[in-house]
Amino acid sequence: MVLASPRNPLNIGAAARAMSNFGFSQLRVVNPYEVAFREARSAIGAGAVMEAAVDCRSVAEAVADCTLVVGTTALGHRELQHRLWRLPYGARLIRRRLAQGSVALLFGSEKYGLSNDDLGHCHWLMRIPTGTEHESMNLGQAVAVCLYELAREPEGAVRPERKRHAAAAELERITELLAELLRESGYVNPRTAVSTLEKLRRLVRRLDLSPRDAEIWLGMLRQLLWKQRA
Repeated sequence: MVLASPRNPLNIGAAARAMSNFGFSQLRVVNPYEVAFREARSAIGAGAVMEAAVDCRSVAEAVADCTLVVGTTALGHRELQHRLWRLPYGARLIRRRLAQGSVALLFGSEKYGLSNDDLGHCHWLMRIPTGTEHESMNLGQAVAVCLYELAREPEGAVRPERKRHAAAAELERITELLAELLRESGYVNPRTAVSTLEKLRRLVRRLDLSPRDAEIWLGMLRQLLWKQRA
C-alpha cells in the first residue's frame, strides 16, 4: 500500500488498521505531513503495520521494487490517459500478479488525489463504483474497500501468470535515459518538457517489459547516448 502525501492521521491510521484486518503488512507513505504521520503511529490495532511503515521521498522510490503499480481514482471530471478498471475486475488482475511479484496500490492525498506525476508511475488505474452524488470516498474507507475485494477470494481461485515483469525502478531508468536522449537530440521542446516526460512514462509502462527486455532497452539507450555525445 502506498499513500501519497496524506495529511490526516486518522486516515493513515484507518488505512493501516484495514491492512491489519485483511492481512496486508507493507505500508509506504510518500511525503506525509510530518505531524499526521507521527500521530498515526499510535493507531489502535495497527501498531505492527505502522511500526514497519516506510517514509519515502517520492512515488518512484516507493514503487521501485514493484512489477505492477495500480493507481486509484474517483474519476470525476478528470481526463485520464490510462486504462481504467472497476474494482472487482481490477482486483482480479492484481491477485494474478501478486502470485508473481510485488504490486503497489497507490492512493492520493485526501484533498487532490493523485497528481499527474503520480499517475505517470502507474500501469493502469482502478476505481470503486460509487453513486454520482458522492463519487469520492474517505481515504481510510477506500483503502478498506479495496483490500476487502483483494482478500475475499481464496488465493487458489486465480491462476498465476508465467510471464515475469520488469520492476518499476528499471522502467523509471528507461524513462530517464529515453528522456535524456530525446532532449540531447533536440526532440523535446523545453516548454513542453514536463508533459513529454509524463507521456514517456505512460508509453514505457504500456510496453509491459520483462526484466530481460528492460536490460536490452537500457543497453540500447546507453549506447545511443554515448554515440550522441561522441
